[in-house]
Amino acid sequence: MTAQGLRERQVSDLRHGDHLCLAFADESERRDVLTSYLSTGLERGERLLYYAERSAPETVTGWLRDAGVDPAPVVADGRLKIVPVAASLLAAGRFDPDATVATIEREVADSLAAGHAGLRLTGEMDWALRDVPGADGLPDFEERVGALVAGRRATALCQYDVRRFDADRLTVADRVHPAAATVPALHEDAVLQLHPVLRDGRRELRVAGTVDYRNVVVLADALYKAAGWPGDVRLDMSALEFIDLAGVRAIAQFASWLEPGRKLRVNDLAPRLCHMVRLVGWDEEPSIVVRPSGERPAQE
Repeated sequence: MTAQGLRERQVSDLRHGDHLCLAFADESERRDVLTSYLSTGLERGERLLYYAERSAPETVTGWLRDAGVDPAPVVADGRLKIVPVAASLLAAGRFDPDATVATIEREVADSLAAGHAGLRLTGEMDWALRDVPGADGLPDFEERVGALVAGRRATALCQYDVRRFDADRLTVADRVHPAAATVPALHEDAVLQLHPVLRDGRRELRVAGTVDYRNVVVLADALYKAAGWPGDVRLDMSALEFIDLAGVRAIAQFASWLEPGRKLRVNDLAPRLCHMVRLVGWDEEPSIVVRPSGERPAQE
């Protein structure tokens, strides 16, 4: 779960009534999740409605083609409908949540009337960052979408790019979605799992399991990937069971590599591991901020 209590869900496991937030930090994450979301919907006989802000239709159909699904028939017969935001949600030059909710309701009804198993909806939310009248009504609209799909044979996945949305907006996105879509792990085996998560509106790398000399290179690679995320680099260590000196050195070396002004924030570290940190002087590195488990986060 995130700090807000959001459950994480695999999009392949979604059912009618689910309303999820997809917070992604690069295009490969988004492509992987959406390919699974769309192809699973087609397998289940659902109709797909995609509100596109930045993605061209051929980009979306290309994801399906790469997954072995021929998009031409599903586009031709209306099972996949890709609609530009400018020609739909913002066609009147402003965002009208009442009209948009009514449109989605009609799309659900039309999908069922045509014999589809339901409607699978997704939208790129970048339009809310434009200077468009009504865009500040996004949180209320999201809550209404959640209520709409909850009582119907419909599913919604809302896409938020963490490189463009600030922490305050992402915190709101947390609040209005019952669950978050799981993005692909940076590493996962029986010993160590490295998962990007959204916590308090910020991207964080969850480190679970054991870090030692055998997999320290894997952790280092993940840290340097996390450096591409906006703001400070954050580690969720609540599920870390053990870290040896090689792992501590790798983290300290990464922190010293960060450009001035950025910090490595190590959160929810177990007391026995905090003791180890103090013994080796890791906490004296100015670019590292260690927060023990159970301690309230400081204001940033």
